[in-house]
Amino acid sequence: MIRMRIGILGTGHVGKALASAWARAGHDVVVGSRRPRDPELLAELEGLVAEGVRVEGSATAAEHGDVLVNATPGTASVALLDRIGAPALAGKVLLDVAVGFLKDGTLSHPVVSLGEEIQQAFPDTRVVKTFSTVDRGVMVAPDSLEGPSTVFLSGEDADAKKAVRGLLTDLGWSDDSVLDLGGITTARGQEHFADLFVAIARATGTYEFGIRVVLPTALGGAAGA
Repeated sequence: MIRMRIGILGTGHVGKALASAWARAGHDVVVGSRRPRDPELLAELEGLVAEGVRVEGSATAAEHGDVLVNATPGTASVALLDRIGAPALAGKVLLDVAVGFLKDGTLSHPVVSLGEEIQQAFPDTRVVKTFSTVDRGVMVAPDSLEGPSTVFLSGEDADAKKAVRGLLTDLGWSDDSVLDLGGITTARGQEHFADLFVAIARATGTYEFGIRVVLPTALGGAAGA
């Protein structure tokens, strides 16, 4: 494993789960918040701090990370990145896991995707979309499922995707469980899966499930790579 500096924007359930898992895997993790010195927040993040994760402002987390993770609400992501500023994001790998929902539960990006919007707004940032099709518990513990599952990559930069693959491996995802969909426009498929994801969760009574791409036997069976 190559020890990486990871900055995570967002201290919600997803951000905390990823921060904890990558810290336990040996990475140098900083989480960024708009209120990094708030006693209530620090009490909430006490477990993360005990694992070696530092809590800083969003700009400091962005400066820290070789890889920056967007785990903020999708409706607020671009505004937050704007406040950090394009120069601070230039050259960074930005692993985007966010999906935007409006108050009525519909998607905030029904035609394009948040991943595309971020890439267009910050052309010098290397955006990779992933994890939009699984719950936070499955993100960090794919072996909790009864069988293999598939996660997806969307993005323009091959080296950025390679870095993200490595981080997924550190969470327990095998290389053949990761399917590269192509450029950042394919992030639409990942994000727009949200409607089906919610329907499956309601039908099964749990958000802790995965999906698997299964090919015809003639093409080699289940596919991930």
